[in-house]
Amino acid sequence: MVENVKRRTYDAAARRARSAETRLRIMKAARELILSDGYRATTIAAVAARAGVNVDTIYELVGRKPVLLRELIEQAISGIDHAVAAEERDYVQAIKAEPDPAKKLAIYARAVCRIQERMAPLLQALREASSTEPEAEQVWREIGERRAANMRLLIRDIRDAGGLRATLSVNKAADVVWVLNSSELYLLFTVERGWSPRRFERWLADAWCRLLLG
Repeated sequence: MVENVKRRTYDAAARRARSAETRLRIMKAARELILSDGYRATTIAAVAARAGVNVDTIYELVGRKPVLLRELIEQAISGIDHAVAAEERDYVQAIKAEPDPAKKLAIYARAVCRIQERMAPLLQALREASSTEPEAEQVWREIGERRAANMRLLIRDIRDAGGLRATLSVNKAADVVWVLNSSELYLLFTVERGWSPRRFERWLADAWCRLLLG
């Protein structure tokens, strides 16, 4: 009996490991195709062929195409192969631990640049698709609203540290951060104008300090 239990446990662990490896392969294939061919042209069948799996396997392990893209964006934000809640991210914890408002903004500017290097091309693909595909538009709106909510949390932290300019409300200040940390602005500077990510990071921190702090 004990041997049977051990065997079932081993088999279950092996299946989970195979599923996790297959899921990673699917996500890698989806990212490659979306970035090379665009969201609209990328089909689940094409992702399945690139990953070497059946279409049903993608639906079982990840989901429909909008779910695939949302998951890719979550991975880009977290920097690892699965989503991480905002409060558990290392830079969020560093911001909360830092008492100086200007340094809080510098920490966040550095995090934004790291994230945008991974995420900006995906969000660009999502934005283009959202103009014609309702499911993509829904994902676009969900991500935008969540970003806005997270920016309000950041600004409250800045305010509670005594740094927020007295003439600014939390919502107005959060909107400023929301606009300046966008993928569109990052790509304009780093692609269109040829700025290095490090130069953009320094500019972003300085701009936030000038616009937000008393």
